Amino acid sequence: MREARTGYIEVAFNGSLANIPLDAQFILPAKGVTAIFGPPGCGKTTLARCIAGVQHVPTGFCAVDGEVWQDETKFRPPHLRPVAYVFRPPIPLSHWSVRRTLLYKASTSTPTLIDFDGVVELLALSPLLERSPSHLSAAERQRLALGSALLGQPQLLLLDDPLIVLDRAAKCEILPFLERIRETLPLPMIYITQDYADIERFADHLVMMKDGVVTAAGPLNVVQTDPALAGRGEAAVCLDTLVGGYDGRYGLIMLRLNGARLLIPGVPLRPGAQLRLRIAAGDVSIACEPPRASSILNVFPARINAFLPFDEAEVTLVLALETCRSGVPLLARITRRSFDALRLSNGANVFAEIARAVPLAAAERYLHRLPRSA
Repeated sequence: MREARTGYIEVAFNGSLANIPLDAQFILPAKGVTAIFGPPGCGKTTLARCIAGVQHVPTGFCAVDGEVWQDETKFRPPHLRPVAYVFRPPIPLSHWSVRRTLLYKASTSTPTLIDFDGVVELLALSPLLERSPSHLSAAERQRLALGSALLGQPQLLLLDDPLIVLDRAAKCEILPFLERIRETLPLPMIYITQDYADIERFADHLVMMKDGVVTAAGPLNVVQTDPALAGRGEAAVCLDTLVGGYDGRYGLIMLRLNGARLLIPGVPLRPGAQLRLRIAAGDVSIACEPPRASSILNVFPARINAFLPFDEAEVTLVLALETCRSGVPLLARITRRSFDALRLSNGANVFAEIARAVPLAAAERYLHRLPRSA
């Protein structure tokens, strides 16, 4: 009998549902946000329903933080799984106020994760409490749905494309609240989406699916170097850095990445705050020797781990930064002519020149006002 591991989400479903094959296996940390990404019809929602217990693969295995929800001898039905399943904005109950809706949900569970007042503050629901859900916008109804889900004191928050029907403005309203949940509560989330930009913004781990099969799973920046993503025209790697200081003379934010330091233009941010950077493959160039004079501020020794043909004129390099203790991955897209002229190959030591690194959603709470003397 398979034993569950504390601190991990373990999924193994191999079979078929309604003649649709499913081969989904992964083990990832039970913390932060795990995104599941793939084209429409690849099995993302089917996988979500299996995790929630709504659908049953007899030979499946599912465990969260050491607690087995399903194996070859038992199957917990949905109402016995401590999971909150949230999808598109629900149809509101017009005869209940927002307050009554939340209080009803709070009355059914002992507050071990968050209480009523905590949910109201976390999701900024105070101005909505006396309103009818039928009079809320789609984004406000989604905040209410999230609040109700959290008051159920789940051990896993399962978000099945919850923003798919929202317009751009509504999505921009909701995403900061999802980030606040991620930063505030010790609650693992599984986020299923077709919007890769959402994944780049706040996912920690990534599961790739195609035709019912999990093709890759792991930390976001590692899976981003998988050929399926590295071969995309907009290929990039997202790196989480810490604000280390500010150069007021030149308007540069100083960031720490494991053992390395990066400089990017920007306004002062609070020291110690986490800032995610998106570094596109097209914004990284390669040199075989350290540049003696260059306008590029961020140059790091790196090693070529792989190279992938992109088109007739270009090639994508998968790099590992040598200055970082954990070998932080990076992508570079260069011309085939440069690749041949520099005589590059797997295992070669080079210098990665990062021309541009874009911060993703630097929240207002990270802003830091410096004294005039700075």
